[in-house]
Amino acid sequence: MAIVTPAMIKDLRDRTGVGMGKCKEALEDANGDMELAIANLRKAGMASAVKKEGRETKEGLIAAADDGKTIAIVEVNAETDFVVKNDRFKQFLENIATEVAKSNPPSLDAFLQQKYSKEPSLTVDQYRATIVQTIGENIQIRRIMTIQKGSDHSVGIYSHLGGKIVTMVEISGSGSEEELAKNIAMHTAAAAPDYLSPEKVPQEIINNEKDIAQGQIQGKPANIVEKIVDGKINAFYDAYCLVRQKYVRDDSITINDLVSKRAKESGKPLEVTSFIRWTVGQ
Repeated sequence: MAIVTPAMIKDLRDRTGVGMGKCKEALEDANGDMELAIANLRKAGMASAVKKEGRETKEGLIAAADDGKTIAIVEVNAETDFVVKNDRFKQFLENIATEVAKSNPPSLDAFLQQKYSKEPSLTVDQYRATIVQTIGENIQIRRIMTIQKGSDHSVGIYSHLGGKIVTMVEISGSGSEEELAKNIAMHTAAAAPDYLSPEKVPQEIINNEKDIAQGQIQGKPANIVEKIVDGKINAFYDAYCLVRQKYVRDDSITINDLVSKRAKESGKPLEVTSFIRWTVGQ
């Protein structure tokens, strides 16, 4: 077997733009034959794909998939909005979301290296590379996440602006409250909360808000200052904590009120336990 030197690996990287590790593998597989290594990289769709990876990918879409046990949310980016509207891009996004839900990978890096179930001769990243070749733009799988479905939990997903914003809300206490969870997910898309509840707000954020409030109050007795600061902190919670926000469909009630009302109707101990709000490029 031919010896693969660092100089050969660097030469192959310079000629193809592929990462050093992949170049080393390609040269070893080709027994040191530079042209064969290049040909193999191109067949795998890697050489032309990686050359484009320096380009910025500011556009994109987010999608969700549900395989019955796992819900997946993924974001895929491209260079232009024109490509994002392309049916091939949308199909790729859907395929990736389905693959994540099906395989429940531990991380994005692990997911990229696993075999693509619809074409096991390719890894997921190699499959991505074929899409780059087909479309002609840099395409990147930016982030993924999975949520395990429980029998006593309900999950609602809402997609806004055609996938530019996707939200998820999880409710514990019942497995049949998807409609309520989706309604709150729709609220989350519009109201953009930062935290689930006051208990989830980091102490440093609360301290900072108190400092700001105290800086706005001059020359008042300490007990008055304390009441004013407490009022401003509560106003902060009402604005930025999901369960304290006014429901966008009925501002006479909060999200907490909405859930409590439904809990009384159903006889179930319902509670919003988590949410996410993803925007493209966030």
